[in-house]
Amino acid sequence: MAGEERALNWPGGALARSGAAVPLGAAAGSFAAAAALVRTQVLANGLTLVVWPDHNIPSVALHNWVRVGSRNEGTGRTGLAHFFEHMMFNGTSARAQGEFDRLMERQGGSNNAYTSQDVTVYQDWFPRSALELVFELESDRIANLALRVEVVENERKVVYSERRLRVEDSNAALLDEQVQASAFRVHPYRIPTIGWPADIESWTMADLQQFYRTYYAPNNCTLILVGDVEPDEAFALAERTFGKIPAGPAPPPVQTIEPEQRGERRVVLERPGQNPLLQIAYHAIQAADSREPALNLLQTILVGGDASRLHRSLVEEQRLAVAIGGGWSEGFDPNVFTLQATLPADGELEAAQAAIDAELARLLAHGVTEAELQRAKNMVAADFWRGVATIDGKARLLGEYAVMHGDAQLLFSAPEGYGRVTREQIQAIARTVFNPERRTVGILRPLEELDELEPQSEPESA
Repeated sequence: MAGEERALNWPGGALARSGAAVPLGAAAGSFAAAAALVRTQVLANGLTLVVWPDHNIPSVALHNWVRVGSRNEGTGRTGLAHFFEHMMFNGTSARAQGEFDRLMERQGGSNNAYTSQDVTVYQDWFPRSALELVFELESDRIANLALRVEVVENERKVVYSERRLRVEDSNAALLDEQVQASAFRVHPYRIPTIGWPADIESWTMADLQQFYRTYYAPNNCTLILVGDVEPDEAFALAERTFGKIPAGPAPPPVQTIEPEQRGERRVVLERPGQNPLLQIAYHAIQAADSREPALNLLQTILVGGDASRLHRSLVEEQRLAVAIGGGWSEGFDPNVFTLQATLPADGELEAAQAAIDAELARLLAHGVTEAELQRAKNMVAADFWRGVATIDGKARLLGEYAVMHGDAQLLFSAPEGYGRVTREQIQAIARTVFNPERRTVGILRPLEELDELEPQSEPESA
């Protein structure tokens, strides 16, 4: 199982590194025609199934997108979405703990899962011959998960240890958690996906049962199926397996709207370490916003690879940072766009922030160059076409558009949409996002650790 994920960025975004000249529209026409192959069906119990046949290899990728993440949690019950990512592999009333993995591996399959602020996604990859088995396994754990006390307590310890390792022992992760919690005062995006320590220790069995009944129902799931399978076959199989599960009540909607931030907020941490850290979070937009392509291209221009604007300026030219990254956390609701800089051991936090501010001011005043925009489009295009070349990449992207954007078919017009983005649109979204009044600045100053204990006096000889 993978752990948590916070950001879901359209193909590559800030992480893409290839500068290959692959125009977004080069293959857009033939790709758009593939939309006719994709079919969607909603069962009577509310389960949505999206199928994209791809018969190049005799394998299938199945992604189950459950619409629950830390966004659906409240005070005292944080971390439950991530906890259930663990529990869903720990047996049902019909199958023993570990049998899910054993049965799938026996057929040559594998699986994984991750939790984000908005969703929990379960992923299976398997030979065509295991299709019926995987449907039975997936429907069984949606309907019949076993919440055994000894398993729950063991996984509680596992999750608490994971939190210590991934957050409390990591200066960058801890700063990110604190900045996120300060950027949002009322919206549940303030909640860390892995949960707060006291909550992890205090969930009750009643909490777990209620959470499972509320969110693990067919009407809260979207199944994405890509590979060597025909839609009608998949729909019939879904009816025989998932179709027997009754629909649950509609989960409570998240209606909280974060009030507009009206002044910079600051978080200062002092921790043992070597490198000062700087993180700046700006309130941005939601995944379904029509300006999404412009913002994703902007993040590539700013922090996408060694030729990006901020890397060249802060790392290569001014040498104020040894690394800089960031990106936009796409979600059902408006989330934040973050910039993260790791400084050299003797680096000056004030100088690094001033340099970032200067680059953003130059961006707002003068926009981006045509060369920068074309480079970003090339990088996003290259990463996109690499993604849709595999059945797993197809399933990932189809799921993102089906769930985060509300329509799987939007995937097939995405390349043309990115190709139409102009320099003026990039500058406009930059002016919307990079408002100093709506940002949270986090800094971490490292404390020097003693290399060895103070020498103790030798005992007097008798």
